[in-house]
Amino acid sequence: MLTRLTPIMAIVALSGCTLTNSTQYHQETLAAIKATEANLTNHYENLNLQLSNQSDYIESLEEEIISLEEQIAKFQKETLEEVRKKPDPIVIPAPAPAQTTPSHGIVLGEVESVTIDSIKQSFSARVDTGAATSSLNAVDIEEFERNGKNWVRFHLSDGTTELDDSNWIEAPVVRFVKIRQSTNEEVERRIVVDLWVRLGKIHEKAQFTLADRSQMSHPVLLGREFIRDIAVVDVSKKYIHTEVPQ
Repeated sequence: MLTRLTPIMAIVALSGCTLTNSTQYHQETLAAIKATEANLTNHYENLNLQLSNQSDYIESLEEEIISLEEQIAKFQKETLEEVRKKPDPIVIPAPAPAQTTPSHGIVLGEVESVTIDSIKQSFSARVDTGAATSSLNAVDIEEFERNGKNWVRFHLSDGTTELDDSNWIEAPVVRFVKIRQSTNEEVERRIVVDLWVRLGKIHEKAQFTLADRSQMSHPVLLGREFIRDIAVVDVSKKYIHTEVPQ
């Protein structure tokens, strides 16, 4: 008899355990649902609070905009009233500019004597308005570098003055120009320098091209860039402002 009841008792015991586990799971599920509902409620309340704060901020901005619009309208009205009070300006026509005839106070001869400041020596110079640039009869040309810049030293030769260390001319290189010789197709590169020179009352810094003028009658050529807006040339005269260099 006991042997027959043993399986039945085991089944009843297992059923009791299953019922207990099911009840516990149901309770845990209800607790989780309630916790979720509480979280959702808190989140909803926070959103409502944020929305309320934003609404208050937007309302304050709208009030500021209305106040600014009123101030602008008031300013425009006051400005318009001030403008209406001012009398119309009296316009006085400006006198027409006087017509003047350009003139040059200095007349140079076709040939003058020019002094190079750096060596305090004078050379005969042909003043030629047909040439744009000025040039020198440069010999013993040596290029070198000083403080990272291109420099050049040379002698200015008139064919008679002795050339030595006392009359070296040194100057920074301004640029290079390319000259095509009329006798052939070769292109020659020439150096251009700035030098202070004096011609009578004229004391100017001028650009000179270093060239071979050994076949020319004068070691210095003064082009129209040198005399522009300074002087005019009377080709019928020589040494108006200077003496023949010794």
